[in-house]
Amino acid sequence: MPLVTCHVADGVADVRLDRPDKLNALTLETLRALVSTARTLLRDPHLRAVVLSGEGDSFCAGLDFGTVMKDPKGVAAAFVPRPWRGTNTFQEACWAWRRLPVPVVAAVHGHCLGGGLQIALAADFRFATPDSTWSVLEGKWGIIPDMTGVRSLRELVGIDTAKRLTMTAERFSGVEAHELGLVTGVSDDPYAAAYDLVTRLRTRSPDQLAATKRLFQDTWHTSARRTFRRERIEQLLLLLASRNTKVAREAAYRKVAPQFGPRQR
Repeated sequence: MPLVTCHVADGVADVRLDRPDKLNALTLETLRALVSTARTLLRDPHLRAVVLSGEGDSFCAGLDFGTVMKDPKGVAAAFVPRPWRGTNTFQEACWAWRRLPVPVVAAVHGHCLGGGLQIALAADFRFATPDSTWSVLEGKWGIIPDMTGVRSLRELVGIDTAKRLTMTAERFSGVEAHELGLVTGVSDDPYAAAYDLVTRLRTRSPDQLAATKRLFQDTWHTSARRTFRRERIEQLLLLLASRNTKVAREAAYRKVAPQFGPRQR
């Protein structure tokens, strides 16, 4: 049985953690499967969006310490960063979704703990059930969030909130996660909510979506000067080199659904 499944239909990848008997707790094999899945999708020029979810009763209950710590050599190897990416296996299992030039939406139910929370925060958007359970759970085990969670928390909440959640390892609901700014929206059916957003995003130029994702990720915490420079570059490429921008512009004039092609590389 695969630990991560991926089915692509109409340009949308349905990616699911598939270890439901263990609440989709993460093993080294699961982490490697997440990285491999994201890299495969990166090569698909027709990909328009990704929906991340978990099979069974939970999104992800975090790292399966009982299984992972039986392989200390594997853990040590997974901690070694790839020089060309700057991430190790634990980090790339999350950050690989940021590298995709398409919107990634997480649909969260049940547990979203520890490493599972960090995977969810690596998505561009998150929808969660009101009663889902969230926690930066690493503090319970005497460790810190090291799967890019520090960067993601910094983007979404204030430093005092990030410190409190990390230091206390407190559990909070999907409603509270939304109030904190960690969740985009709360829904009894987060999977349907995720697909509703994807349906709307699919009406926009894929080149514009990719440029927006790059621009915000690369400049969110940089100087105004660097942000303005990137704005000019991205806009010039869209206006002069993107066929999809031309399609979107013509469709806006006609007020009809555009027919976009593959993303520009």
